[in-house]
Amino acid sequence: MQQIRSCFLLILFALFTAQAQQPKKLNSSEIYEAIQKLNVLGSVLYVAAHPDDENTRLISYMANEKKARTAYLSLTRGDGGQNLIGPEIRELLGIIRTQELLAARRIDGGEQRFTRANDFGYSKHPDETLEIWNKDKVLADVVWAIRTFKPDVIINRFDHRTSGRTHGHHTSSAMLSMEAFELANDASKYNEQLNYTSTWQPKRLFFNTSWWFYGSQENFEKADKSNMINFDVGVYYPMKGLSNNEVASLASSQHLCQGFGRLSQRGSQDEYVEFLKGDPLDGNNDIFAGIDTSWNRVEGGKAISDILLPIEQNFDFKDPSSHLPQLLRAYKMLQNIKNEHWKTIKSQEIKDIIQACAGLYLEASANSSSATPGSEIDLRLEVLNRSSATILLDAYTLTGLNNPVSKNISLESNTRFNFEEALTIPEDTEYTSPYWLKEKGTLGTYKVPDQELIGLPETPRALFAEFNLTINNIPIAFKKPIVYRYSEPDKGELYRPFEIVPPVTSSIKDKVFIFENDQQKDIEVTVRAGKDNVDGYVQMAYPDNWSVYPKQQKVSIANKGDIQTLVFTVIPPKNQSEGYISPMVVLDDGIYTDELIEIDYNHIPFQTVLLPSESKVVRLNISKRGNNIGYIEGAGDVVPESLRQIGYNVTMLQPEQITPENLKQFDAIVTGIRAYNVVDELKFKQKYLLGFVEQGGNLIVQYNTSRGLVTDDYAPYTLKLSRDRVTDETAEITILEPEHPLLNFPNTITQSDFKGWVQERGLYFPDEWSEEYTPLLSSNDKGESSKKGSLVVAKYGKGNYIYTGLSFFREFPAGVSGAYRLFTNLLSAGKENINTDQKITD
Repeated sequence: MQQIRSCFLLILFALFTAQAQQPKKLNSSEIYEAIQKLNVLGSVLYVAAHPDDENTRLISYMANEKKARTAYLSLTRGDGGQNLIGPEIRELLGIIRTQELLAARRIDGGEQRFTRANDFGYSKHPDETLEIWNKDKVLADVVWAIRTFKPDVIINRFDHRTSGRTHGHHTSSAMLSMEAFELANDASKYNEQLNYTSTWQPKRLFFNTSWWFYGSQENFEKADKSNMINFDVGVYYPMKGLSNNEVASLASSQHLCQGFGRLSQRGSQDEYVEFLKGDPLDGNNDIFAGIDTSWNRVEGGKAISDILLPIEQNFDFKDPSSHLPQLLRAYKMLQNIKNEHWKTIKSQEIKDIIQACAGLYLEASANSSSATPGSEIDLRLEVLNRSSATILLDAYTLTGLNNPVSKNISLESNTRFNFEEALTIPEDTEYTSPYWLKEKGTLGTYKVPDQELIGLPETPRALFAEFNLTINNIPIAFKKPIVYRYSEPDKGELYRPFEIVPPVTSSIKDKVFIFENDQQKDIEVTVRAGKDNVDGYVQMAYPDNWSVYPKQQKVSIANKGDIQTLVFTVIPPKNQSEGYISPMVVLDDGIYTDELIEIDYNHIPFQTVLLPSESKVVRLNISKRGNNIGYIEGAGDVVPESLRQIGYNVTMLQPEQITPENLKQFDAIVTGIRAYNVVDELKFKQKYLLGFVEQGGNLIVQYNTSRGLVTDDYAPYTLKLSRDRVTDETAEITILEPEHPLLNFPNTITQSDFKGWVQERGLYFPDEWSEEYTPLLSSNDKGESSKKGSLVVAKYGKGNYIYTGLSFFREFPAGVSGAYRLFTNLLSAGKENINTDQKITD
């Protein structure tokens, strides 16, 4: 019974991944395609490491041309990447990228799976990756994915034979897939999983190769392809009015936070897969060769096929409801087959088709987007039959109601029925938040105690409405998540997921507070009510050698959703120190310490996340010269906010504001990460920036990638960017020029300033430069040569041009003291003789 439940949970996610969007209503062409898919019992699992690694051409081809059930297993959620559309990094970026994957799958027709592996950042070797991930746990998750999805064919995106030659996560994903191929069928391995599912042996494993893995098209043309098969993934789908590669382009363009928006493609395009293991192909060019993907693969399936195939062959596009009697008969027969896996999958598919053919509209919408456990909400249920079929609404059941609500209503054609219900949220309902973030994990692995949650793209919804119908004398139930449907004058009808939230949450806007001296700072705490009539008080948790007053403050909020802002004064110690402060809201029923974070982008559903509410406080001994900084935003970071924390006046510069006259007001100009990749206007404005340096200013250029530079003249002298990086955040730093002013003024930089860094030392360092540049630091990952391009400086005219690949954009949000001290030196370059010394230490 547990095995059935586990499979059903996975199917629910195939249904409700669009739960925050307007429900999809299938047209006749889409119904026909669904019936075609209903008659195919084959499956493909595509395996890679990150969101955006997947080959959407191949996923779309398998799902739409082959009609196979197709899923992408991304081992991570992409937390370690950069974000081109906003400030979210780490866990919050992982949530965005999860939703982008789901958006892509809604387009290309695939499903989505994950493991507990955390994207900890770039890794140069699978040995490092698997050690940090905890190989056994992630391997177990790949086995779990195979056992629950039960693919006939697995296709790896990456080559398992490339250790040390590419991203360690990439190679590891292929290595784990190779190992899991047989382990999934071994009952002695990870046998605790067998309480929920059964063993499974896929038939074949392939590697999705291409010329890229051979270095060039020429090399690939010469390669031995006797062990490969290829197919044209540029096929045209008349039902969609799109070619497969157009569908794929639309799907991959959902990865907007990684800059994957792209032009669509059309026309023939060959895709290659290399056979790795499993049943031999024997010269066949079909990955499913010898695998029965028809209804005949399950006992009792032929009788179902005899009903469904004629529907496909003689589909009535004008009146799909004419097929309801046959579909219902097939559904009834399907309930008697013994293969629980296909029974669960195909039952849901045929129910979706029945609903679409009948034009059934079934919805349960709450009167607000959230509620707390134990509170009451008003529900509006809508039921509508838009066909001539005889349909009865017998009853509906709501989560939390002990008994069904009996109706016994005949649903006359195109007659809408609305029902109102008051629902009390069960007291034991868990708050809505990503399940993989509810407990603290390790650097490489999320902690997920519940086996049945592992791999799911999202946390299961807590509240549902189940509509019990009888159609042509056959009982059938449809389960729908409770949603929040509303409208806005400038946007029309909108949907949001219905969330379960705490009675109260609190937040501090800034996640790091830098105290440049021992002067106190006022810090605002925002308290938000999750229900009406919140009364209690707020107190702060803080480090022993710090002080906060007042000790507590009263909070009283009358209406749900309203906020109250309180100001606490934080007094740092005399000497350098760091720690965390956390607001605690005390109500009669307990203490609440979480923050409610909202993520709202147009291309993904609205997201809410509950995380511990805390901010880092750092008492820092630091000096600076200069005050006015111009910042040219790049791909998105919080560097400007961080510089304001230590007393700089930071002005965000738009491209049109980059003029010689306007730049005169600044002591230094800083370009954001990847600015020369994403700000097209810099190709015209670079001459003014270099002119600013020539007249005595400082220009600090943060990392850019060598691909897609908007100008080759980003530096005054020859400076060639590379892919050099140091991924070990603890890697030893060698100071190459101990006497250089940038390492001594106004702060003396020592080895201690490189302690406590997070995720990496830096990335995309230059590896070639002219003699005008002086490299200041050297570092390397284990077993590699020294990389000297993390920080280079050149005198240009009266000023300084500084290029740095050090990951300040990661270190500042983490409150890394040494990163602030070093960056302040970069901003203060050349100002040793200026008398306006701004000493910000006592």
